[in-house]
Amino acid sequence: MPPTLDMLDRRVIRAWLTEQDERALDALWRRADEVRRAHVGNDVHLRGLIEVTNHCISQCTYCGIAACAGPLARYRMTRDEILACARQGRDFGFGTIVLQGGLDPGLTGPFVADVIRAIKDETGAAVTLSLGERSDEELLEWRRAGADRYLLRFETTDAELYRRIHPSLPGTVSDRIGQLLRMREMGYEIGTGVMVGIPGQTWDTLANDIWTFRDFDMDMIGIGPYLPSSRTPLAGPLAAELAAPPAEQVPNDELTTLKTMALTRLACPDTNIPSTTALSVLDPAAGRANGLRRGANVVMPNLTPPEYRLLYDIYPGKAAPHETADALAGKVITLIDGLGRTVGKGAGGRRT
Repeated sequence: MPPTLDMLDRRVIRAWLTEQDERALDALWRRADEVRRAHVGNDVHLRGLIEVTNHCISQCTYCGIAACAGPLARYRMTRDEILACARQGRDFGFGTIVLQGGLDPGLTGPFVADVIRAIKDETGAAVTLSLGERSDEELLEWRRAGADRYLLRFETTDAELYRRIHPSLPGTVSDRIGQLLRMREMGYEIGTGVMVGIPGQTWDTLANDIWTFRDFDMDMIGIGPYLPSSRTPLAGPLAAELAAPPAEQVPNDELTTLKTMALTRLACPDTNIPSTTALSVLDPAAGRANGLRRGANVVMPNLTPPEYRLLYDIYPGKAAPHETADALAGKVITLIDGLGRTVGKGAGGRRT
């Protein structure tokens, strides 16, 4: 029998991550859903995602838009294009607009600050940023312009694995947890997350990742499977070089991703957890619904124009790349209704 879910620690989390018995897992799914309902309710908060640029100077070995990835047509959305998408989100009733992109020096501090102010003025929505490891000066500028949240996934607590998949830029040392904590001091809600099944990730590491979410009291936690892009170094010989022994290597499958989400909900009862788009790649029919049944309370419908969405090629098989924002929003609302949940009103910040 698996250990009780009443007294979580790293050992218990690890045991549940490797659990295969369907009856035991049914108990995990029920408990995660009960904790979600008790602490964040039945509302599903919608965050309108705008992928504003696929330029990136980072060398992350797993990401399809990284500077080290293969050839890719690059784009950077204009102020007017971003605002048009944000207005769509307002019209759909989304309480948050998310600006996501690579680490792009072409998105200057003043430009992003201006866009933030315009979105706040025109939509009244909360603004979440996910623009990579930026300077403290830029982060403060954007917070003062009205940004509410920042997403920066630390991906793994294994320092050596992190170094191999996140090479630091010349003259810098990548420290994502440090940046997250500095942003919290600036007044941001902070969000982070990990990929499940990246080569070199062990069961012990993943258990420690979940416990780290709890230790640092993260406000938002995004969890998705590692989906290898053929254009990246990690899709080549580096994967075999980094891979843990078979018994210890975490698989990048739907079941393990859902177990990670459910255990994260138990470790962090009142945090916001999205049912990520990557789940829909593994399971187009039910991936996003399964996430919402196993602890998630946020969905991020994509507002990016299709011609740019196709180029934001961070992993292969991206869900519904050709569909309009109207169609995607409609499907998400239908999904939420079908699960007996309600679309959340307002910004949907943590504990609000």
